[in-house]
Amino acid sequence: MATAVDLSTELDRRYANVRAAMAEHDLDALIVSGSEYSGFEGAVTYLSGFQIVHRYAYVVVPAEGDPFVVFPAEARYVGEHGTAQIEQRFDPHPGAAISAHARDARWARIGVYGLDFVMSVRDYRALDGFDIVPFDVEFDHARAVKSEAELESVRDSVRINRRGFEIWADAYAPGRTAAGVMAVAEEYFVAEGCGRLTMNMVLTAPGRSGIALPEFKIARKDEVLGDFVLPSLEVAGPGMHWVEVSRAVASEGAPLSDATKAMAEAYDEYFAAAGPAMRPGATCHDVHRAVSKGFLDRGFHLGHVTGHSIGMTMIEFPKVGEGVETELAENMVLSMHPHAIAANGEDCLYMQDTWLVTADGGVPLAGLSMEIVVR
Repeated sequence: MATAVDLSTELDRRYANVRAAMAEHDLDALIVSGSEYSGFEGAVTYLSGFQIVHRYAYVVVPAEGDPFVVFPAEARYVGEHGTAQIEQRFDPHPGAAISAHARDARWARIGVYGLDFVMSVRDYRALDGFDIVPFDVEFDHARAVKSEAELESVRDSVRINRRGFEIWADAYAPGRTAAGVMAVAEEYFVAEGCGRLTMNMVLTAPGRSGIALPEFKIARKDEVLGDFVLPSLEVAGPGMHWVEVSRAVASEGAPLSDATKAMAEAYDEYFAAAGPAMRPGATCHDVHRAVSKGFLDRGFHLGHVTGHSIGMTMIEFPKVGEGVETELAENMVLSMHPHAIAANGEDCLYMQDTWLVTADGGVPLAGLSMEIVVR
């Protein structure tokens, strides 16, 4: 289990990293948007210690001076505000309040994390007149290298995720519903402190044998599982660091398609190649090329992104993909999940791992062998 850390020291480290990125872009301040509505609450926790339970909030980080967090007035009681480590402000119109503060402070150039997907329109409009700089990539790069305290939280999430997958696999049987099997794993996840920070899905092929289709589905009670299922299990433990760990699951004697068998071979090759490729100084492009080779050589294509940095937000930059020249550094954490799809657009294989970049290469933290699990 993760142990308590000195959050004030950890926050100082995070602010230093973020301000270094701000300085590179001549920012007077950075607004970090978080919203429970869209699943982007982790960025606010990252810079304040406060977990959004409902509504939204903005952490404001001046280039000089103390950070503060702004909530809409109606959010005064929808979270444990005693957990925040910085000044808290409440206003009926957060954007207008931030804008007024910025004008008083004579800020001109302001970065915004969450400009495209998180910040509300009314708050964005209130910033009219400032030089607004989209800062999603830069903020994520600044938080991509994890501290030892963060890695402890990551490992705890991996422990929970791995055990949850094992519980899922033990509960699986052809004829059971996706909701019934997922509910067993979700009960464990919630009991271990994940709360609502789970996003668990399935890839199935109803009425067909030995394959799974590439579309992700919510695990509903009307989805009857067949003899081959790809669970997609993604959780964040009490420390709020997301991880992804899963394997394909088949029933005993399931007649897997030839394409699925070939994809499994390519997964073995990816797993062997990822460790040496995932070394400090290598680019995300290099890693993508190394892990995708076995799939592409067999004529498969990749659907969902090959991999990405992962932290207090489930999907962070940098992505692991073609043309992404960001270099890896020690203590980056990457979620890897090649989404292999056959030329017919149907046969699919999708398995997840959370990797740590070390001085000697990548290490899969869950310690699961790369195989289709038979139950």
